[in-house]
Amino acid sequence: MEMNYIMPLALVLWLLFLAATTTTLAGKESYVVYLGAHSHPTTAAADIQQIVTNSHHQLLGSILGGVEKARDSIIYSYTNHINGFAVTLDEEEATQLSKHPDVVSVFPNKRRYLHTTHSWEFLGLEHENKVLPNSLWEKGNYGEDVIVGHLDTGVWPESKSFSDEGLGPAPTRWKGACQNGSDAHGFTCNRKLIGARYFEKGFINGGLGMDPNEYNSPRDSSGHGTHTAATAAGSFVPNASIFGSSNGTAKGGSPRARLAIYKVCWCSADGELYCFDADVLAAFDAAISDGVDVITISLGAAAVPPSGYFSEAIAIGSFHAISRGITVVASAGNDGPTLGSVVNVAPWLFSVAASTLDRDFVSLLSLGNNRTFQGRGLSSGSVANKLYPLATGSDVKAAEADSKAADYCQHGSLDPKKVKGKIIACLSGLGDEGVRQGEVVKEAGGIGMIVCNDESAGNQLGIPEPHVLPATHLTANHSKDVLAYINSTKSPVAFVGHPITKLHTTPSPVIAYSSSRGPNPVNPEILKPDITAPGVQILASYIPVKPPTDYEFDKRHVNFNLLSGTSMACPHVSGIVGLLKNAHPDWSPAAIRSAIMTTATQLNNLKKPIINGVKLVATPFDYGSGHLCPSRALDPGLVYDISVADYFSFLCAIGYNNTNIATVTGKSYSCPPRIPKVTDLNYPSITISNVEGTRTISRTLKNVGKAGTYTAHIQSPPEIKVSVTPRSLKFERVGEEKKFTVTVKARKRSDKGFVFGALVWSDGVHHVRSPISVGIGPS
Repeated sequence: MEMNYIMPLALVLWLLFLAATTTTLAGKESYVVYLGAHSHPTTAAADIQQIVTNSHHQLLGSILGGVEKARDSIIYSYTNHINGFAVTLDEEEATQLSKHPDVVSVFPNKRRYLHTTHSWEFLGLEHENKVLPNSLWEKGNYGEDVIVGHLDTGVWPESKSFSDEGLGPAPTRWKGACQNGSDAHGFTCNRKLIGARYFEKGFINGGLGMDPNEYNSPRDSSGHGTHTAATAAGSFVPNASIFGSSNGTAKGGSPRARLAIYKVCWCSADGELYCFDADVLAAFDAAISDGVDVITISLGAAAVPPSGYFSEAIAIGSFHAISRGITVVASAGNDGPTLGSVVNVAPWLFSVAASTLDRDFVSLLSLGNNRTFQGRGLSSGSVANKLYPLATGSDVKAAEADSKAADYCQHGSLDPKKVKGKIIACLSGLGDEGVRQGEVVKEAGGIGMIVCNDESAGNQLGIPEPHVLPATHLTANHSKDVLAYINSTKSPVAFVGHPITKLHTTPSPVIAYSSSRGPNPVNPEILKPDITAPGVQILASYIPVKPPTDYEFDKRHVNFNLLSGTSMACPHVSGIVGLLKNAHPDWSPAAIRSAIMTTATQLNNLKKPIINGVKLVATPFDYGSGHLCPSRALDPGLVYDISVADYFSFLCAIGYNNTNIATVTGKSYSCPPRIPKVTDLNYPSITISNVEGTRTISRTLKNVGKAGTYTAHIQSPPEIKVSVTPRSLKFERVGEEKKFTVTVKARKRSDKGFVFGALVWSDGVHHVRSPISVGIGPS
């Protein structure tokens, strides 16, 4: 985005962390004065800085009555890319300065804090590095002594996220073990990481061969497991960052919970990660026996096979876990935006979609013609604050190279003699990733890169990439302006700034483009995914022996990394489940899920409907019940509870017989004489896949709050009519249950396929919301 007079205000704030004192003299405070973009000539950097500083003195002197007074009052002049200064003023002086025609804005220099796992602030648990009073963190005692079972690629035990400082002995109910295997590093557990096991026999029998760098122990060789475990239950880690960006304190959703690691995924000889059912099921079995309270599993296969739920390890393992009161949270998959791509769809699983944070990583580009653009990117390198020669890839192509290959900065296409000391503008659109292009430029002697979207790539920038040199990624529209500048002058120059962490971006959240979508391909009557949570560019612990990218040339090492996917969204919910488990130890897994689902939001930070990755208004097929709102879930008022017996009835409804169910449960069981409907499972969402005429379903609500009367409020699209009987429910005690029915009538068939609405039960304080999804497609 081209620099304008509004967007950079937040950027100025981030650079003002050195101006920490807000009150310096009696009656005076420090302020930020923002002047927009620089308009200074392209001269030597030192001369530019002096010119800009002098202009600041002159401007402020006109208000204070002299340049000397201005020089004494200015705290800091911004002379590189942002034009402005920090200054000590009284209120009257600040007001007068704000009216100057050259001033965009004047605002107090408030103390700001940068957060690493900013997702927890975004989810409303903290603000400016302080826990909000009465938040779920506080009420849930940070997940104290909840045991989170983690099925993934293992963990790096030496990570500070798994420090046991301040923790007492493991809970007495813990029955697990700490396996070392043949780990040359010496894998050890502690009071935080109370157990670790590894399961590899299923993988070995798969015949793929194991990567020689894999660890024959619970130690993580990929980084995925360390990242997700830290997100779910990592301890507080100050001064965490990636390449100096997003600096702050890292922490998990349940930072005082205990972790039990079950390594079930292994890196094969072909470099891919695989998790075999045999190992997954063995891990579930061990975790249940070990005494975990929550299981988080960021992996899955395609939809449940035709033979049913009990021929797939996650569905089986989670059913047994739920039967013993263990909540199982699973990722919904990364095959979006294709409809029906959601996985982990068993009704006893808590399935999580992924969405964005209100955080971006901005890298500014300044051109010699005084134009400034806001691009996107991360970088581990930096250069001096001055303008450098700028060229396109074809301008510096090797003699034998094709011009198009050079334009896209493909391997071997650039001439080192022409590239040395320059910033190179590389087109993006042929599938050559920006990090790989940056390596080509760096190897040729370039000091920076601009990734310019071609017309095919358009204005979508994707997620910030961890470049190996200073770089920024621009939209196609801004790329055209940059290329036009290069072609308009004999000596084009530019500067790429160090990435800046920008918070409170709008609109947020947005459903991740790759997040898998409903409807449920197995039982369309059960809405999946259930919820969405932050899953894009999540910063958490990583393994120090692996670079932040998978490129063979990347030799960098980081202790924290940014990863994206429903794998990252899943442990956010797992951490919140741990808090609720602590706050409400008597709640069942279904009650916990209901509390989270019925208190979710469908609005973004602009108070408008959440949109999906293709810029359409999102639906329950994108986000389930909505976006996670942790502290609301603490007091949902009512919940839709589901017992193990209810799940047995569901199995009867989808065709399992008494023998099947008895085999699964190990107990004799008889399906009810009148087989229930699948739609009558007491789920917190309402889905009817194909309405012809009128359909009626039943639900039961349980009071988990104060006595009160709840009234039904219906939000329905014009294509259907929804009615509820009775329209009000009076609850007099905790634990009391009330039944109601919902009748849906299709007014007309439509090519829309599905239409969406909602049912909200409210007592004026609580708003218990269930999404309604109704199929009205043509017969």
